[in-house]
Amino acid sequence: MNKFHLTRRQVIAGGLAAATALAFPALARSASPALAIGGPAFGTSWKAVLSAAANAGVLQTALQETLARIDRLMSPWRRDSAITAFNERRSRDWQPIDSEIATVVRAALSVRGASERAFDIAVGPHVGRWGFGPIAAAAVPQDAEILASDSALCKSHPEVTVDLCGIAKGYALDQMVSVLREHGEENFIVDLGGEVAALGHHPNGRSWQIAVEDPRHGHVRSAEIIALAGRAIATSGDKVNGYTLGGRRYSHIIDPTTEEPVEGAAASVSVIADNAMLADGWATALVSAGVKGPALAQRNGLDALFLFNEEASLRRVAVGRFDEHLA
Repeated sequence: MNKFHLTRRQVIAGGLAAATALAFPALARSASPALAIGGPAFGTSWKAVLSAAANAGVLQTALQETLARIDRLMSPWRRDSAITAFNERRSRDWQPIDSEIATVVRAALSVRGASERAFDIAVGPHVGRWGFGPIAAAAVPQDAEILASDSALCKSHPEVTVDLCGIAKGYALDQMVSVLREHGEENFIVDLGGEVAALGHHPNGRSWQIAVEDPRHGHVRSAEIIALAGRAIATSGDKVNGYTLGGRRYSHIIDPTTEEPVEGAAASVSVIADNAMLADGWATALVSAGVKGPALAQRNGLDALFLFNEEASLRRVAVGRFDEHLA
């Protein structure tokens, strides 16, 4: 079965797994009724909790169709996706592309520039080389570029490829939020593989609450509880998607400057933003930035939480207004 298998970011599904475990069961104990819907997506799953008055069947179909459309457009794991077709063309001419892909690419290029290339959608071949992704293209110069207009993309080198796995899941979550709002929903929380967006309030009137998981291996508990309303949160780290070989931990997040798994990074980084696409891209960028991550987040006005491994404990570094969201 073809999937938008977001291998580089599958850690999100584990990194915020506690968000589902802590926030959603609480609804079952609430005196106020709620409705939960969900299903598979992108090699993981999604879940939304809504008011009991919501039309479950209509929303289930609309959300699943939204996710399927984005999968067909942006999955590098699908041979028939639009982004795979672009990657396989060797032309350096401008190529027409779906406007949704162009939107995500332009956002990714913005994060690339602001992060001093800690985030780079051209890193796919190196992700594949280290065993974390499907793109098997030739190496290209580090100054090779992707250019984007509203409806077309252009390569500066014929072998350049685009890997949107570090940002497309966030875009998909934003589209799910848009679908729910278009159907009149004003109070809901939606989780796509551990990236979470919320609007309004829990059925009992309090804020929606989610948990950021302790990123240390062997620790199954929450590290932080976040109150979320009108914003989205994404977390990146290597607790789930990585491997240990010869005493070294190999992260699925590739440093574009060294073209190797990032070392010396935070165990996890969580970013709260007005939209999930930027939270998603910046969470990856800040892990990739290593020890420079907190300063980079500060310069870009981000609300971010860094959790660093320090022997038997975690060192937390909160940047911007992140702590204002603590429950």
